[in-house]
Amino acid sequence: MRSFKVVLLASAIMAPTFVTGAHAQDVDETAEVTQPAENDEIIVTARRQDETLAEVPASVTVLSADTIATTGIERADEFVQLVPGVTIVTGTAEAGDTQINIRGINGARDAESSVALVVDGILKTNTAQLNQNQGTLRQIEILKGPQGALYGRNAAAGAIVIQTLKPGDILEGGIELRAAEDNTYSANAYIATPIADNAGFLLSGSYFTTDGFFRNDFLQSDTIDDQEIWSVDGRFVAELGSSTEIDVKARYADLTGASIAFNAAFALPNFAANDPAFFEDVNEHPFNFYSNIRPTNDQTTFEISAKVEHDFDTVTLTGWVLYSDVEQSLTADGTSADFARFTFPGATQASIDASNACFASTAELTGFPVNPPGFIGQTPVPFIFDPATGSTFGPYSPTTCDGTQFQIREEEDISAEIRLASNTDGPFQWQVGAYYLHIDRQVGVSLGADLGQGVIPQLFNAPDTANPTTQLYFDDFSTDVYAAFASIDWEVTPRFEIGLAGRYDIEDRTVTNLVPDATDPFTGGPINPGQAFGPIPEQSETFKQFQPKVSLRYELAENANLYANWGIGFKSGGFNNQGSAAIVDQAFNQFIGTNVLIEDIFRKEKSSAFEAGVKGSLGNGRITFDLAGYYTEIDDMQFFEFFVGPFGLLRVVSNIDEVEVYGAEFNTNVEIVPGWDIFGAVNVTESEIKANASRPITIGNESPYTADYTINLGTQIEAPIARDFDLLVRADYRITGPTWFHTVQDDTSPTLFSGLLPDSALMLPAFVGDADYSLTERDEFAIFDLRVGLQAENWNITAFAENLFEEEYLNEVIPAIEFGGSFLSPGGLRRFGIEVGYQF
Repeated sequence: MRSFKVVLLASAIMAPTFVTGAHAQDVDETAEVTQPAENDEIIVTARRQDETLAEVPASVTVLSADTIATTGIERADEFVQLVPGVTIVTGTAEAGDTQINIRGINGARDAESSVALVVDGILKTNTAQLNQNQGTLRQIEILKGPQGALYGRNAAAGAIVIQTLKPGDILEGGIELRAAEDNTYSANAYIATPIADNAGFLLSGSYFTTDGFFRNDFLQSDTIDDQEIWSVDGRFVAELGSSTEIDVKARYADLTGASIAFNAAFALPNFAANDPAFFEDVNEHPFNFYSNIRPTNDQTTFEISAKVEHDFDTVTLTGWVLYSDVEQSLTADGTSADFARFTFPGATQASIDASNACFASTAELTGFPVNPPGFIGQTPVPFIFDPATGSTFGPYSPTTCDGTQFQIREEEDISAEIRLASNTDGPFQWQVGAYYLHIDRQVGVSLGADLGQGVIPQLFNAPDTANPTTQLYFDDFSTDVYAAFASIDWEVTPRFEIGLAGRYDIEDRTVTNLVPDATDPFTGGPINPGQAFGPIPEQSETFKQFQPKVSLRYELAENANLYANWGIGFKSGGFNNQGSAAIVDQAFNQFIGTNVLIEDIFRKEKSSAFEAGVKGSLGNGRITFDLAGYYTEIDDMQFFEFFVGPFGLLRVVSNIDEVEVYGAEFNTNVEIVPGWDIFGAVNVTESEIKANASRPITIGNESPYTADYTINLGTQIEAPIARDFDLLVRADYRITGPTWFHTVQDDTSPTLFSGLLPDSALMLPAFVGDADYSLTERDEFAIFDLRVGLQAENWNITAFAENLFEEEYLNEVIPAIEFGGSFLSPGGLRRFGIEVGYQF
């Protein structure tokens, strides 16, 4: 594998020998910009001002309106697949759960995103919106490297800048309908109309529904990845005189579907002598779903914004305000059957009821198939306590023995920005501004006993209810963000340009514990382990950071640009659900002798990134290319950890003290003849954990969620076959290299089994329960998408195939190190469909 990566890197470095004689009018970062804007110039806003792509001294991928139409992309999980060095994990746990990795920097689950989302000039503040449909798309820009100095909060890895359709002075509209396998249907429509001499209104809507790829074999239903989503967007734009424009937007979206699309795979090699499935290569796992709880996921989004722009003689004043309210909840089966949390009768009636339900469900299901190495014995007692008649369920089993879970994440925020920027054509361009954000966020994770009567969707249920709560994390997070920023771009000579930018952020954060003073009916202890020593006090913390950025551009020749940039990236620290540190210490460090460092407060993340490259074209623009190299150091990288045990489950954010990332990217586009393009891109990334106090054994391992390489290949043919319409063929082939999803990689670790075995009926030494995670790396996989259709000026009909060769791959692997295994989510399978559209 190392040799293959060296070959890829060498190929990227040598590639310009094919296309010497670079071109200043370029396609940067990926070959997707095959349709130039007016006058053969691609206009972007990468530095928050309109300029040609060739002038931007940074890596920028631009997906134009034509590319968006010919690829059929709508959401981030679709368009990032066209960009080298970028990967995404989304929707595995719930719809709003999205992590985008750019060049080795990942957005940790339950922390803030590392990628800013800017739509029509307004920064979105809720990470749950990263993979939502944003309306009628007209252009997408993907910027790599730290963008905080220009775009602000949560842009340490990059920024996604989206422009949607703006109503003008003519009536226009369109509708697009799709139908595909698995009862998958979607519709998108819009209408934009002038409503006065200098005002226009746009209304758009979308609808999507699918049964999903996978089925619940126990419930005999489509409850694994089914979804129904609809949204409505409105936009009003008016000119208030000759120099002022107001832009008001509102949207509402609603999602219902399933959640927690996971199986478990064990990593216990010393158990494999009894059953090889106890030590499983995650890439060979056969997915089967047997949960007795119908998983649900609900998400509603409402937001409204207003932006005003006023041109003075030499400067432009821009101000905007955004209100956003996103509410999410999920219900799902539990995870802790193999640790006997709901198995043994206890002193309380709730405990006895849960144990009786567990025995009853196990007796009814004797012989029902569960995922290997699981089996349902004569009793629900785990085999380590009763080798003769015990059971192994794993999580999400058809029995009631693993309990239930209910989670909420509700966030309401209001943000505003004011910016003053120059608007002349002189050698100096500048801007200065200020930003404010207030967030109110409530996060709750509730575990309950499964008495065979389903889930009561509320965080606390009393012991005498049908779904008594056994563990609860519930906190209110309040955040105030203040920032000031400025930038200067100086054209020193017609061929040399310097850019300087800076931003200073202050984030004041407070957390208040909302867990009631209640007792766990199973253990007799507090319902939140952090309350063992009394009430959890309110905590406050302030995180500050200055984010500078320097960029350079030098025109080598008319058709070639050298560029370089350096900047600091920043992501605020924050709070885990209060009580997390206590449960990790009690359940793992004290019980099995691990040394896992988890804190209720996680530290801020800071990165220093350098990039240099050359981009250009030759042959009057028929061949374009971009070559870039980058180096990044990340301090206190935020990383998601998942813990499972007899206490239930726990989601936390930890810090990796120091990570080093470096790599190279190359892409090119060749116009063979007018109407036929071929394109390709490659990214190679090397990474290494230099220090990690949370898990010292992981030093030397790779940055989690970072693919070793990505390769994009494709072609597009647009050929006239009749006077009024053309044949359109679009093929995209994406290879994603091997990926680790945790810091513990080729390492071993003690597990809860290591602590239980010596005192169990098996009486085996502790090391027998140690886990080996060498088989948890996701293998390379390749996806081929094909679209063939006919298009005219105002209509199109297209047949498409997603994942044409039905490549089976993993969407995500979440090792729960002390559990002794991983939670696996499958990727999408093959799907055929047809699309028709009409525009006027």
